[in-house]
Amino acid sequence: MTVLIDEPIWPAHGTLWAHLVSDSGLDELHAFASAAGVPRRAFDNDHYDVPQERWQEFVDRGAEAVTGRELLRRLQAAGLRVRQKDKGARG
Repeated sequence: MTVLIDEPIWPAHGTLWAHLVSDSGLDELHAFASAAGVPRRAFDNDHYDVPQERWQEFVDRGAEAVTGRELLRRLQAAGLRVRQKDKGARG
């Protein structure tokens, strides 16, 4: 299983957020998120948003902690990255 999580540095709604992705496939990502109780509405085309309060829980569940740069590099290499300008076309 290759589920990755970056640092919670993205501010929104009064907290900081991390991104949870898979560099293997979306089925793996959805299964991991579902097992952790993350609602599907938190999925944003290529990642789930995870609040900083739950970051350690996801690492404990097996997500590999990486930098944002590494997460992006691996997501792109897997062909799973959805660029911001393309998000409406893939939902």
